[in-house]
Amino acid sequence: MQAEIITIGDEILIGQIIDTNSAFIGKALNSIGVSVYQITSIQDEKQHLLKAFAEAEQNADIIIITGGLGPTKDDITKHTLTEYFNDVLVQNNQVLQHVEQLFKKYINQPISDLNKQQALVPSKAKVLNNRFGTAPGMWLEKGNKTFISLPGVPYEMKALIDNEVLPNLAEKYKRPFILHKTILTYGLGESVVAERIEAIEDALPKHIKLAYLPTLGAVRLRLSGKGEDEAVLAKDIEIQVKKILPLIQDIFVGFQNNNEGLELIIAKQLAKMGKTLALAESCTGGKLSEKFTSHSGASAFYKGAVVSYATQTKIDVLDVSETLINQYSVVSEQVAKAMATNVRQKLKSDFAIATTGNAGPTKGDSDAEVGTVFIAIATKDKVQAFEFSMGNHRERVINKTVNKALELFQKEIFEN
Repeated sequence: MQAEIITIGDEILIGQIIDTNSAFIGKALNSIGVSVYQITSIQDEKQHLLKAFAEAEQNADIIIITGGLGPTKDDITKHTLTEYFNDVLVQNNQVLQHVEQLFKKYINQPISDLNKQQALVPSKAKVLNNRFGTAPGMWLEKGNKTFISLPGVPYEMKALIDNEVLPNLAEKYKRPFILHKTILTYGLGESVVAERIEAIEDALPKHIKLAYLPTLGAVRLRLSGKGEDEAVLAKDIEIQVKKILPLIQDIFVGFQNNNEGLELIIAKQLAKMGKTLALAESCTGGKLSEKFTSHSGASAFYKGAVVSYATQTKIDVLDVSETLINQYSVVSEQVAKAMATNVRQKLKSDFAIATTGNAGPTKGDSDAEVGTVFIAIATKDKVQAFEFSMGNHRERVINKTVNKALELFQKEIFEN
């Protein structure tokens, strides 16, 4: 069972927006046992659309199209689908009534003829109810192939996938089970991890695959399997996990569910412990704080952060001694420790993390080499600082520092 996703819009191709729709659709299809064969992005041009439709029909059983369903002239998906299926547009009164109700309830102006044309759909299409917008989803079949056209607006598309597309696909197709188990590691690079588990990887059964998903300072190991019996498949994957874990125990930090990062593992542990966290960030500029606050429930453990980017802010807000800074430099073990200790006391937290360093490309207020970073962790009983050389690329230095801070703090709270 294969699917292809086609996203339509010049705004994607020129980088004006990021295609998040494909990621959501791919994950949703995977959850019901449908594998994505290919993702294609094309411009709003009829011949390109026709060519993409024809190629997708050859490649996949299910073709999901997003975008190009607006009321303006540059949105041509509906008309092109009509041509591809040798069909005509007809007015769907249920859609028209829905559009009129949306305008009456939310838009303080009369409905235009252009908006009324949203109710025109191919006569062969099954209409999928878009509760949040004027463009309906459309389900068309050609032989044993299914074409599904959805609006490109993410929240409209997501609701249609969850409420209309997945239930209909599950009813129409017999599908295998696809299961994933993701092991999260921190501290070693992809090649070193691969060397450790090479023998296990070489001996994997044919229905299970191993993928390496590296980021700065972390490597995820995803075991994926496909089969007809869910229980047997889950057991087979678990057997491989048990073979891998003893070889990576020193860098293993947990299992990743739904792409959750180490910050969520930390959040759950802090909630379990009934402890709180505060941050003092310099070179990371708030990115560490963002990791925690991007998830709901952070207020249960997260006290807040002081982003003391400038040296004077460290002095004025965090009460870091100016004498200490002058003696050791703003990028130093001593200053990192003072930042962590003081923010913990000021925000009355159980733990604190501090970051200070030279991210580059210039050295700023310190003579420390670009890429030099200090990370400090403070508790009520102690404060420790760690020095790292993170390279000379600014974005890489910042992101590696965030990941290393999470790694160090995870070890701290799980060991105590």
